[in-house]
Amino acid sequence: MNDLIAKAAIDRRIAEIITPVVEGMGFEVVRVRLMTGKESILQIMVQKPDGTMEVDDCGHVSTALSAVLDVEDPIVDVYNLEVSSPGIDRPLTRLKDFDQWEGFEAKIETDELIDGRRRFKGALAGTDGDEILITIPEGTIGLKFEWLSDAKLVLTDELIRDVLRGRKDAGQIDEAQFDEIETIIDGEENT
Repeated sequence: MNDLIAKAAIDRRIAEIITPVVEGMGFEVVRVRLMTGKESILQIMVQKPDGTMEVDDCGHVSTALSAVLDVEDPIVDVYNLEVSSPGIDRPLTRLKDFDQWEGFEAKIETDELIDGRRRFKGALAGTDGDEILITIPEGTIGLKFEWLSDAKLVLTDELIRDVLRGRKDAGQIDEAQFDEIETIIDGEENT
């Protein structure tokens, strides 16, 4: 399993436990993070294969995962389980994400310095084998997927419009709702 889905050893262990359950329900695991502090939170991001996720879906997955995590008991301390969609400015954790979101702006970080830098921001240009392609001011470059330590989409008006258009096409919002939101976005661009 790729480290971008589950970075820490405990995250990878939890991912091993939950992935068969999530996939058996028809969803995909996008990211697993156990965040510790004053209160521990187990954050699990899931989505349908088409990239969508409804609130009710999160509830169903949460119920199923609560049961399996209670039985397997991989976390010693008390924690809160948080099941969510990846959101609009989603993390990019799988190679296929870079093809799916080609053309959209992303921020990418690498573990090691690449040509003197670790952070890259630009338009995703898909993949080539095991490399993700990103167009930065200097041109399009390839970064080995295994070099990445973090990657996420940048919230832009274009991204919001595309996601809303997908929801409209899927019948999740109607034309009037789409037009109203687009008007709001256009109004913000003009200020």
